[in-house]
Order: sequence, then C-alpha cells, then structure tokens
Amino acid sequence: MSYADSVLSINDDLPIKTDKKIHSGKVRAVYWLSATDSQRLIKQKGYAVPDDTPLAIMVISDRLSAFDCIWHAEGGLQGVPGKGAALNSISSHWFSLFKQHGLADSHILDIPHPLVWIVQKAQPIMIEAICRQYITGSMWRDYAKGERVFCGNALPDGLQKDQRLPDVLFTPSTKGILSGIPGVPEADDVNVARQTVNDYYDQFGFRQQDDVAHYESLLKQGFDLINDELAKVKQIFVDTKFEFGYVKDHDGNAKMIYMDEVGTPDSSRMWDADAYAQGRVVENSKEGFRQALLSYVPDADVLLNKERMDERETLAANTALPLDMLMSVSKTYTGMAEKITGKPLSLSDNPRQDIIDTLHTGYGLIR
Repeated sequence: MSYADSVLSINDDLPIKTDKKIHSGKVRAVYWLSATDSQRLIKQKGYAVPDDTPLAIMVISDRLSAFDCIWHAEGGLQGVPGKGAALNSISSHWFSLFKQHGLADSHILDIPHPLVWIVQKAQPIMIEAICRQYITGSMWRDYAKGERVFCGNALPDGLQKDQRLPDVLFTPSTKGILSGIPGVPEADDVNVARQTVNDYYDQFGFRQQDDVAHYESLLKQGFDLINDELAKVKQIFVDTKFEFGYVKDHDGNAKMIYMDEVGTPDSSRMWDADAYAQGRVVENSKEGFRQALLSYVPDADVLLNKERMDERETLAANTALPLDMLMSVSKTYTGMAEKITGKPLSLSDNPRQDIIDTLHTGYGLIR
C-alpha cells in the first residue's frame, strides 16, 4: 500500500444521503441530512436535542492547507496521512474535557468514524476569538514595525520575538464579512476591539449583551484548561483560535457552545517546552510546515503578499513538494494527537470505504 492510498483527499463526493448542496471547505465537507433522517437518528441514537434539530455529517479530509492554498507532494500524495484523524481526535478530546469541567458543550453529537462527526445545526457567532500567550507570527511582525495596541490591548516597549506576554491577549477578528459596524471594514478576518464587540453585540451574532462576557469567560477557561493539560506533556500553548455558536438544548432553550475545531496543530501554535527552555523554538503545529514552505519556494513573497494570490494558487497547483515535507507534517500531527489524548491514533488503509461502510451499517445514511 502506498501512502497515497491511505489519504482521504476528496471528501465532498461521498454517497451520503442529503437533499442539500454539500458545503466543501478547505479541509471539511458538510452533508446536511434530510428532516426525516435527522429525526430518525435523534430518536434511534438518543441525541439530547429537540426532535426537529437539523443534523449534518461532517467529514474531515487529509488535505493540507497553508497560505490559503492546498498543497500536495511527489508520488501522487494529495494530503497528509493521519492528519484528519489527528485533528478530529484532538478536538474531540478538548471538547470532552470542556464538558467534563462544566464549561460548555460542543456541536458534536456522535463520532461514528475517526474522520466523521455528526453535528447539530448551530448559529455561529461571527468572531474568530484569537488568544495569544507569546508574541510571535503576525503580532510580532506588527510589533516590530512599531504597533503597540492590538484590538484595544496596549503592549509595553522592549518585548522580544517569541517572548511570553505579560498577560494572555484576546484579539478577536471578524468571521466573514460584516456590514454596518462603525470602524469595522467590510472584509473577512478584520481585527476588532473588545469594546466594539460589546457595543454591537447583536451584529456579531450574540443573543444578548451579557453573552459577550460569557463568551469571554468560556474563552479564558478553555484556553487555561488546554494550556494546563499541554504543560503536562511538555508543550507550550502559544496561541490559538476559538469559535462559538448557539444551539438548542433538549428543552429548546438556546445555549452557547464551542464549535469548529479547537486546540489542534492546525488552529494553534504549540512549542516544545524543553527546547524553549534552552532558547530554541521547535514548532509542533502547522507553523513548522509554513516556515518550511517559505524556505522551499523560490520567492517567499508570493506566499506572504495577498495581492499575488493568483500566482500563489498557480504555484501550489503546479508544485509537487518533496515527500518528506508532508510526511514530517504527518509525524508531527499524529504524534501530537497521541501525546495529547494518551491513546494510539486509529488509522485506516482505505478511509473512504470505511466511512461508507460505517455510515451504511450503523446509520442508514448511504444512498
């Protein structure tokens, strides 16, 4: 068996029963179930949601996205072996701990396969909540240019690259394009100040103003929990993003939940603690691949300059990276999954067929 056989690179053409358009993102595909199948599963599986809750099958791929492009390697390798299972495993682990510690639920109702979640429909809050504990990446680049205020947070002079910040900073950005909010450009991924979120809470998708404080509480508690757990396995939680939304509980009442993914090598930076103590940064997340990519391509500006997006997409489509680059990502992701969860990662030689078999036999969801 070749590495390519074990990778799920295309995840939006599975014969899953759906009567709606399949949503295909950079990494995940979402299949909305019919009302009949949703109600049947809720009753059959005993999911603690209202009977009329729309359900979806969320299938994660092994595709590797960086700098807003999908990358591949020599030998027909269209993704990273074990990547999807690693991300699902890590996110599911954190979501479970959040629930155990009384923080909040997630959108996940069931995990029938390592690459599959069954989720309930959620109303997203239109903020990507970025938490930063160290100054690195884009924040460091802006700081080095003289910027001192980030989303309303003032930083002192004299900080060094990769230094721990005096406090964990929350630097929210818009999720999608929002209009009619003073001081917030109509563009995706725009930084916003905490006061702006509070003043225009409803336009960001909050049900009531008090929910902004609740969201910040869940943000801090979730970050602290992951930070403490990672420290136990000698990893530093550098920065991450959280996403939140609302769902209905079993009684039909709205409640805020964690959603999307959380605390993964895709959504977070993680550093080896022992190496950092010796003055070195060893990346255990996608940032390692990004840095390798910047060194590999002939002109790094193509990856960094948003005005050269057409060139970037052409470069990604036409560049078969060395196999070692993607296998290094595989080693990092699967290793982090096993380190974080304390369990061996379940991988498949033929993930596509395994998903079809699982959703057919136990769920009746294959056409």
